[in-house]
Amino acid sequence: MISCKEATRLASIQLERKLSLWERAQFRFHLAFCVGCRRAERQFAFMRQAMGAWMSHKD
Repeated sequence: MISCKEATRLASIQLERKLSLWERAQFRFHLAFCVGCRRAERQFAFMRQAMGAWMSHKD
């Protein structure tokens, strides 16, 4: 199983590109057991959405 450090790295990367099948499988398996990394994944998604909203209303 991958570490929390690797899982949070993958959570961040998935916002920029599609994860490979192997990366996605490892990541999802880790998330099945780790509450902290599930929370981090949601926080990354929220920050991306908030920044997008801020950038679109910036001008």
